[in-house]
Amino acid sequence: MRTKKIQIILIAGALLLFVLLFIAPKTAPSKGNHVSEQSETNLAPNANLEMYLTMAVKALEPNKKQALDKLVNAKDYDSAQVFWDKLKRPDLASHYAEESAKENNGAEQWLKAGNRYYYAIQFTQDKTEIPVLYQCATRCFEKCLALDDKNTDAKIMLASCYVEGSSNPMQGVSLLREVEQADSNNVKMQLAFAFFSVKSGQLDKAITRFNKVLKIDSTYIEAYLHLADAYEQQGDEHNTIEVLKKYAAKTNDVTARIEIGKYIKQLEQHHGTH
Repeated sequence: MRTKKIQIILIAGALLLFVLLFIAPKTAPSKGNHVSEQSETNLAPNANLEMYLTMAVKALEPNKKQALDKLVNAKDYDSAQVFWDKLKRPDLASHYAEESAKENNGAEQWLKAGNRYYYAIQFTQDKTEIPVLYQCATRCFEKCLALDDKNTDAKIMLASCYVEGSSNPMQGVSLLREVEQADSNNVKMQLAFAFFSVKSGQLDKAITRFNKVLKIDSTYIEAYLHLADAYEQQGDEHNTIEVLKKYAAKTNDVTARIEIGKYIKQLEQHHGTH
């Protein structure tokens, strides 16, 4: 049975956690890779987190509720985001990122709000909230593009929402193709294609994409971990070991290097028995 060691290492250190949160598309904690068509189509374009926010506010201690009310009444939405981040509710912090975007109505503010919703999906414990977060993220990215139709980051993130959180993933693939035609060396676009290929079981295509990422940006060494993971899923222990060695030689993360070294030894012992 294939281990999950590489995937564990991917989220083991602050640097790698940052990369995973802010680059890699997430897999929602539900069966299958996409939100069901029923969940997605039952949501209106103005879907929001009001129900989840109301429940969370009711559960607050009186002094914390008072502090939040003060921030909201003052329209200090940046501080309201920090408030919920400290309580480990990035989903609710996302709500106030969107409120801030409504006030400023700038493309970058909408992109930030969309990113906030999208990254919060990784942490939500309530599966009913996942399609709502995708819908909210989609709305924000669309508003960003309405103001700046050449915003590549927004196109890539919107594509991620379509592929992962809607019943029409090909709409997202089309968006990525559009970005690729304009800039084939866009690392985020290549990564998005690679992750989508992994999720759909097209490992050869994923490997090609991860290798292209490394050709474009040799400093993006986390791509070695994703590449090793793809090789391991194929049962290719030789290439898994070689790629992990390259990562270990380049990383400055001592903890990750130690863990990688241990895992390489395990793989070499297993590989030697075959």
